[in-house]
Amino acid sequence: MTRPFKILGVQQIAVGGEDKGKLAKLWVDTLGLEQVSTFQSERENVDEDILRMGSGPHAIEIDIMQPLSPDPEKKPRVNVPQLNHIGLWVDDIHVAHDWLISQGMRFTPGGIRKGAAGYEVCFIHPKGNEEFPLCGEGVLIELVQAPPDVIAAKS
Repeated sequence: MTRPFKILGVQQIAVGGEDKGKLAKLWVDTLGLEQVSTFQSERENVDEDILRMGSGPHAIEIDIMQPLSPDPEKKPRVNVPQLNHIGLWVDDIHVAHDWLISQGMRFTPGGIRKGAAGYEVCFIHPKGNEEFPLCGEGVLIELVQAPPDVIAAKS
């Protein structure tokens, strides 16, 4: 099987909790990661701080998230599970997305779109179905379009 794209490395790890302040105390105050931006989305029910460790094309993002709505019926619940998802750099997200679908990979609704950090993203669904049996096997996986400097450094 010839794969027409390349996974370049870990782009991010997303962690959710009921209180983003407690997560910030651990990741920023105690462990010393740098907060670089914030992101909120009603549609995704998320209030998120984007943290960074390392620098340049080798930096890894840690996203700490809490739901915008305290209503447990409001979906998605970005704090369940607490290790919400992992993000992987990909050299060509459009080719990867189309090829993976042709192989039977299930993606979450929304397709390729701009993510919190400004890169194009799409999500591999944690569970398969009859039409698309390939999946993240219980893990939500975000594919993230790598910018040119990351592609050059990691190829």
